[in-house]
Amino acid sequence: MMNIANMGQKLARASLIVALGTMLTGCNGAAEAPPAAPPLEGARIGGPFTLTDQDGRTVRDSDFAGQYRLVYFGYSFCPDICPVDLQKLMRGLAQFEKSDPARGAKVAPLFITVDPARDTPAALKPFVARYHPRLLGLTGTPEQIATVAKAYVVTYHKVDGSAPDRYLMAHSQLAFLMDPAGKPLALLPLDDPSTEGDEGAPAAVAADLAKWVK
Repeated sequence: MMNIANMGQKLARASLIVALGTMLTGCNGAAEAPPAAPPLEGARIGGPFTLTDQDGRTVRDSDFAGQYRLVYFGYSFCPDICPVDLQKLMRGLAQFEKSDPARGAKVAPLFITVDPARDTPAALKPFVARYHPRLLGLTGTPEQIATVAKAYVVTYHKVDGSAPDRYLMAHSQLAFLMDPAGKPLALLPLDDPSTEGDEGAPAAVAADLAKWVK
């Protein structure tokens, strides 16, 4: 049978070890987890471009040096998906700007058309104005659009409609967040079932911007 004195010593020693462990934890704190790497870090997405904005001005990728870029490809004649996506993205950006004006100002929102035949600067101007006062609508020649879309791994093609000017454009549904050097950071949430609803999707966009914009 174990000696009661020995048992008492063992219990006292165990209590001391636990107490010391608690003290050390209190002094040093828990080890911090390393910051998460951006999901698109190292991906070959993005690159130089020269396009035209809704005011007819030439815009180059280098104009955004030092700024984060929120980049979405679509077209103004889109009957449903593009307007819904832009509403989610721009409401999310607006929420982020309201919560942190300094960091929000670092994000340049860009809408790049995949339908340059119809999306002239004049067509883009009222379209982008609906969603955010800083949203730039960018168009160009078919060759310029093809080049920038390829750089952003975006695919698109024309779907004939009931008349020559009533066609649709099938395209990748992607929204990129690029860093101040033009490197990809993450895809912003657009079609995630967990973010459905009037408030859920913009809030998810705002949360992702808060996570990656420094």
